[in-house]
Amino acid sequence: MNARPAETDLPRFASVEQLVEKTRPGQPVYVLHPSKFRVAAKRFLDSFPGDTLYAIKANPHPHVLDQVWAGGIRHFDTASLPEIELVKSRFPEAQCHFMAPVRAPGAAKAAFEKYGVTDYVVDCDFELEKLLAEARDVKKLRVFVRIATPLGGALLELSSKFGTTPDDAARLLKRVAQSGAQPCLTFHVGSQCLSPFSYAQAIEMARRTAALAGVEIQALDVGGGFPGPYTNNDVPPYHWYFDTVREALQTLPKQVPVLCEPGRALIAEGLSLVTQVILRKGDSLYLNDGVYGSFDELTLPGWTGDYVHRVLALDARGKVSEKPAGHRAYRVYGPTCDTLDVLPRPLPLPDDMSAGDYIVFEAIGAYSVAVRTSFNGFFPDSWAVAGN
Repeated sequence: MNARPAETDLPRFASVEQLVEKTRPGQPVYVLHPSKFRVAAKRFLDSFPGDTLYAIKANPHPHVLDQVWAGGIRHFDTASLPEIELVKSRFPEAQCHFMAPVRAPGAAKAAFEKYGVTDYVVDCDFELEKLLAEARDVKKLRVFVRIATPLGGALLELSSKFGTTPDDAARLLKRVAQSGAQPCLTFHVGSQCLSPFSYAQAIEMARRTAALAGVEIQALDVGGGFPGPYTNNDVPPYHWYFDTVREALQTLPKQVPVLCEPGRALIAEGLSLVTQVILRKGDSLYLNDGVYGSFDELTLPGWTGDYVHRVLALDARGKVSEKPAGHRAYRVYGPTCDTLDVLPRPLPLPDDMSAGDYIVFEAIGAYSVAVRTSFNGFFPDSWAVAGN
């Protein structure tokens, strides 16, 4: 099945600067960079030792899904029935994996019977029993028991809500095997993981859990956490992650199918955001987008220190200022009436910024579109393409 070209119905420009120069947008614009999506997908497809699942929670917009599919990704980490429906309606041949440990009643039944989904995650008896009761043919299931991993290495931990201890996971693994389903293991080392060793540590936990259970696992899902290349994040080369995973897998008693669930690592670089300054008051700038729109993730506790997105300042004509100008740290507010609508850290920009100028935020593909709201009537949803 060929990918539908996501950008054919969108205005196309050679660059973001050309977009601003020609259109002078008054609303925020998400700008797709198709070549960056292709590079990111190829990175995983060529080097990860298993199947790559795109975690669509990072950005479920159809334009982004089309770009991921065009890059060659055919597996999707889906966390809800609506996500499965979205993927299968767009790509009938896609393979969905229901990797959320907690599901609404009836969701697994619908996913299995209507969409043929056979991969599920559990981390407690209640969810395992619910899954087994809803599945029409248990022997077709691969049930991944999720282990909670130690803190450290990632900016945002994901084991306080999901995952269980190795001892409890071993017990659940035995129950899965006894049910007739295929027993598997999974974990998530945390979002924006900056330590490849975290994966080796978690794989060792999985090995010990399977040994404790006396069960031969049939697959291992190493989760997500692969980082986006943000400014001021000390991101190791991606091949360090893949090499670490590959070496750690050699410690398992036998080779098994391996999965991973990258989100931001597949799509962060593929999207830029063009915003406009609508007011300057001293050292404060007011933009036409804010934390109720594209910048919610920046308010999370893990994002500390310097600004994570590379920014480009353009004047009202779409040009980089030719005047020699210093820089200053601006307090940046969004357009809503809420005083909480403010970026959590000052943003360094030229000191001659004024209303009508533009600020471009790069590598904003992950957890921007996915968590925006229409609070106060502001909802960024204009799209364009830059480059090939």
